[in-house]
Amino acid sequence: MNEYPVMIRLKGKKITVIGGGKVAERKILSLLQAEGVVEVISPSVTEKIQTLAQTAQLKWVKKEFEHYDVKSSFLVIAATNRREINQQVAEAVNEYQLVNIVDNPEKSNFIVPSSHQQGKLTIAVSTSGSSPSLAKKIKNELAQQFDETYAEYLDFLHNCRDVVKLRVEKPEIRRQLLKLLLEDEFLALTKNGQLTERNQRFLSLLEDITGR
Repeated sequence: MNEYPVMIRLKGKKITVIGGGKVAERKILSLLQAEGVVEVISPSVTEKIQTLAQTAQLKWVKKEFEHYDVKSSFLVIAATNRREINQQVAEAVNEYQLVNIVDNPEKSNFIVPSSHQQGKLTIAVSTSGSSPSLAKKIKNELAQQFDETYAEYLDFLHNCRDVVKLRVEKPEIRRQLLKLLLEDEFLALTKNGQLTERNQRFLSLLEDITGR
C-alpha cells in the first residue's frame, strides 16, 4: 500500500477520539497542539485528559461509543483497547472522513508518523506501519542532529525570506539570495549565539547583491 505524505491543518476542525487511555492521550496532545477541536468519547479517561476537559481544552463525553458520535467529524481516531469497539468506529465513518484505527492500519485511511518538531521545523518518519519502533529510532537519531538551534535558524530564514520578497523584484535574484542563506556560515553563527553578526551578514549580503 502506497501512502501520500501530507501536512494537514487541523485548526478549528472537529476531531473525535474514541478511547481515554494512554494511547489516546498521546494522540490528543498532538491534536491540541495543532489547534484541533477535540471531543473524546469514553466512559473513563486518564487524569491528564480529565484535566484538559476541566480546563475546557477539549470536550469529554463520558459514555460508550455509538455510531452517530462521528457523524460530523473531520478526523476520527479509534484508540481503545477493545478491538470490537475500534471495528465499530471503522464501520461508522464515511468515505470522506479521515480515520485512524490504532490497532488496524488496514482499516485506516491515514497513519500518524513518528515526528520531531523544533519550532517551524517538523520531521516525520514512517515505515508504513511495518516497524513503528524503527520509525521512532530514526526519529530520535534525527532529533540529535536537528536540535533547538534549528528552531531559531528557521525563524531567521523565515524573516529573511519576507525581507527578500519585499526588497528584491527579480525571481532569479531572490532564489540566489535564499540559497546563499543555506550556507554553513549562517547556521554556525546561529549555533554560536552570534545572532547580531548573523543578521548583519545577511543585510550586507542583501546590499551586495541588490546594490541598495
